[in-house]
Amino acid sequence: MEFGDSNAVGARVGDWVMAMGNPLGQGFSVSAGIVSARNRSLQGTYDDYIQTDAAINRGNSGGPLFNMDGEVIGVNTAILSPNGGSIGIGFAMSSAVVTNVVDQLIEFGETRRGWLGVRIQDVTPDMIDAIDGLDMARGALVTDVPAGPAEDAGMLSGDVIVNFDSVAIEDTRELVRIVGNSPVGKEVPVTVLRNGELNELTVVLGRRETSEAVAFPASSEEPEIAPEDAEILGLMLSPVTPELSDQYGLDIAEGLVITAINPSSEAASKGLLEGDVITEAGQQPVAAITDLESRIQEAKDGGRKSLLMLVRRGGDPRFVALPLDE
Repeated sequence: MEFGDSNAVGARVGDWVMAMGNPLGQGFSVSAGIVSARNRSLQGTYDDYIQTDAAINRGNSGGPLFNMDGEVIGVNTAILSPNGGSIGIGFAMSSAVVTNVVDQLIEFGETRRGWLGVRIQDVTPDMIDAIDGLDMARGALVTDVPAGPAEDAGMLSGDVIVNFDSVAIEDTRELVRIVGNSPVGKEVPVTVLRNGELNELTVVLGRRETSEAVAFPASSEEPEIAPEDAEILGLMLSPVTPELSDQYGLDIAEGLVITAINPSSEAASKGLLEGDVITEAGQQPVAAITDLESRIQEAKDGGRKSLLMLVRRGGDPRFVALPLDE
């Protein structure tokens, strides 16, 4: 049978499809239904499932999902069910993913995923006011850039990836899927939002299987700042010191350590914890209390209602937007 395009006419929500297989060991059978939803994700990083109400039961796995032109647009994979039988929520891995994997297995004997080399997180609605040039929660916010393809292309922490290889990026899941399905070594145009302006970069993708374990090195330089505590935005903060590094097991040389949190503050509701380290505020480094106070004042002078902070916990960075009215 021929594979069809799972992103074309015939695989849209509402289009008719047929599932074939050997349900419950009863032998070859066919069931019909429609495409219920697209781009579903279950557990895998690269999931791109077609959801259908065509009956799929145990034994259907591996069977084809046909469009009305007789083309295979998916491979039946899983169901959601409280009792193990079909209740009209079945999933077929899209042919776009299947054909890519099959071609790589035939050519290389293994899969080879594209690798951009960044840590990212979703842009949330509360971050919109804190990021220049952003009008809605979209794109993938870069939290860290180790040595790799993205760093070589000039990408920076705090960039928002809004377009990858001419595809508008809605969230991190979409970016991960598109990057992973891109050929290793491909030159890809990437558009990032930085300081309110769109920047065009060209990234040569690496290979995830051999590059993902690249370490995110921490700075080994000792900060030259005097210890000073302050309570800001519901957080008790102190510059990184050798004593605090030992106490919290930190591997970060500069930043502001959260030593206590007001449990009723917005910071607490955002999941910040004692021992977290704020390394950036307003997309600029902070090493002293005065640095953070300056970033807050700049944000207020600019009419902002929130401040974007880069927070590291155990080496893992993420951005958090905190309101400035606390």
